[in-house]
Amino acid sequence: MEWYAPGMRLVRMILSLAVAISVWPAFARVTRVEVTSRTPVLEGKVFGNAGAYERIQGKVYFSLPVLNLHNRGIVDLANAVNLKAGEVEFSADFMALRPLDAHKGNGSMILEVPNRGLSRIVALVDGGDWNAEKDAGDAWLLRNGFTIATLGWQWDAAGPGALKFQAPVAKLQGKTITGLLRGDVMLSKAMEDIPLGHLILGRIGGSEYPVSAPNDPRNVLTVRDSRTAERTVIPRAQWQFAHTVNGKLEASDRFIHLDGGFKPGKIYEYVYVVQDPVVAGGGFAAVRDFASYAKHAADAITPAGRVYGEGISQNGRFLRDFLYEGFNADEEGRMALDGVLAHVAGAGRGSFNYRFAQPSRDAQPTSSVFFPTDIFPFTDLPEKDPVTGATGGLLDKAVAQKVVPKIFFSNTSFEYWGRAAALIHTSADGKKDAEISPNVRIYHFTGLQHFSGPWPPAKGAGDLVGQEPQSPLPIKYFWRAMIRNMDAWVRNGTAPPPSRYPRIDDGTLVPVKLYGLPPIPGLGHPHEASEAFHLDYGPGWQGKRILTVQPPKVGPAFPVMVPQVDVDGNERDGVKLPEMMVPLGTYTGWNLRDASIGAPDQRVSFEASYVPFAKTEAERVKTKDSRRSIAERYRNRFEYLTDYSAAVDALVKENWILEEDRIPMLRHAQDEWDLATAPEVPTPAAAK
Repeated sequence: MEWYAPGMRLVRMILSLAVAISVWPAFARVTRVEVTSRTPVLEGKVFGNAGAYERIQGKVYFSLPVLNLHNRGIVDLANAVNLKAGEVEFSADFMALRPLDAHKGNGSMILEVPNRGLSRIVALVDGGDWNAEKDAGDAWLLRNGFTIATLGWQWDAAGPGALKFQAPVAKLQGKTITGLLRGDVMLSKAMEDIPLGHLILGRIGGSEYPVSAPNDPRNVLTVRDSRTAERTVIPRAQWQFAHTVNGKLEASDRFIHLDGGFKPGKIYEYVYVVQDPVVAGGGFAAVRDFASYAKHAADAITPAGRVYGEGISQNGRFLRDFLYEGFNADEEGRMALDGVLAHVAGAGRGSFNYRFAQPSRDAQPTSSVFFPTDIFPFTDLPEKDPVTGATGGLLDKAVAQKVVPKIFFSNTSFEYWGRAAALIHTSADGKKDAEISPNVRIYHFTGLQHFSGPWPPAKGAGDLVGQEPQSPLPIKYFWRAMIRNMDAWVRNGTAPPPSRYPRIDDGTLVPVKLYGLPPIPGLGHPHEASEAFHLDYGPGWQGKRILTVQPPKVGPAFPVMVPQVDVDGNERDGVKLPEMMVPLGTYTGWNLRDASIGAPDQRVSFEASYVPFAKTEAERVKTKDSRRSIAERYRNRFEYLTDYSAAVDALVKENWILEEDRIPMLRHAQDEWDLATAPEVPTPAAAK
């Protein structure tokens, strides 16, 4: 076992517990698992060679010795109020789907890091419901023998059904710790009150901390028009910590009320005083130790020979930070995650292991601005910051500890505009392409958005009302192939498809000013893309992970680069679905906000755009569309479907798509053609 001594005061405290130390376990461990339900999936239905499955739900308990080297990076661990005999206990909600007979499974576990406490991977990949008792979709994951586990890691996950992480608060020598916290939001409709918690897509992604000193002069509310616009301070007399209940205003420690209300299309930012920070970084250790438990504990409830960490968006950032912080080595130095699938994380990490950490905060075009999300370093191998001279890479600690997993970093078109994704494969000065580790693959799924849009294509709703319909291109088929490819890579060394992403050296990655969008009637043009900045949260940030300056001091931005497009406005590089190789329209990596929700010059969070081609040459000429019409591209439906089929075959051959997904994709192609070529239905005169 490895030990460390972070300071003489702590050493003296620990030495006073000599008897307890002598009986500490040799590694961080799952101390116990409480099962609250255990039910058969679909009444014991057999799924291929894996047989019947069961669904398990419960709680996992962990204990972390503060002196172990591999726990050293957890902020405030030694200050936890439940520190006892040198260890701190945490617990996490979990759910799992596993073969009833573990020996019939394939020996591989997908360990899902849930987004804001909600499980998504089964529904995304198989098309069913996580519960799977009533709907297992096509059960691809189950038919192939995977165990799927989802573990709560976010202490402030909110809402019904959210899997949570239970962590203690910290105090300094028994005294309450206070600090400053910040939040921001751009609304799509007027509201009298806004929550202090992270409001994302109409729900609370993180419950956050209540205000602890409502009359403190450090509590500030400001408003501005965009991320980089100048803030205007709203006079303190015009707002208060309160909430309207049944038409009556009541004091509240979790809401802000503004006289006259909050207006859409403006960024409102609030800074307020809080107390009692949660030891949030224990969530990293929970994922690490559950993976190690599954692989090494003889009585593991979800036994596995290999564990693949899977995370989407927030959780992809979690996995990037997990690697950067050095948590892929368990307390004995063994590899925890054998593979990592971090999807749509862009260049981000996140607020996961700071004092007063806010795990739900991300980095959107008009909210969660200037949070510790897109921060240096960005590349997997070491790089140099041209401004500060600092050097580092995402995998430095994993390399030093000899626990580098196999890694897929996958992004859609949106992340290049909305999440600074190019920084993961360029130098920090934006002048050249970066070298990529042999254990890493970087995939750009061209034309897709952060999450798959609806079919038929439709505009977003609520906070996501854009000027154009969303990109309807599905990620499902890529996910199935990625999981299969990762399993083969880890299991027997079968190399997955090579990295494919836009590059500086071939002109497929360019500055925004060189973005060559062709003239398309009625389509707006983005004037910027989201940037990563040099941020300064005060003297305690870099070393102690304490943010004392809120909002932070904002320094120079890192160069932002986006994929270049062809004459149709479609991106030239990347891994392309047949819809991009045999197009019926343009799929951009951005979508501008609709005027109805304010700030129409700003981009909508998470969305791309779908702009169909004109049906005929006459229609194209009439609207002055520079893109060739459908009739000018394909003689008939048969020719289109033939070309589409050839594109699918190429994807299958190159292992981007599974053979079994060929038929459903071809069926969908027929629907796409029929919709794109359907005659316009005249609008009744009464409706005009």
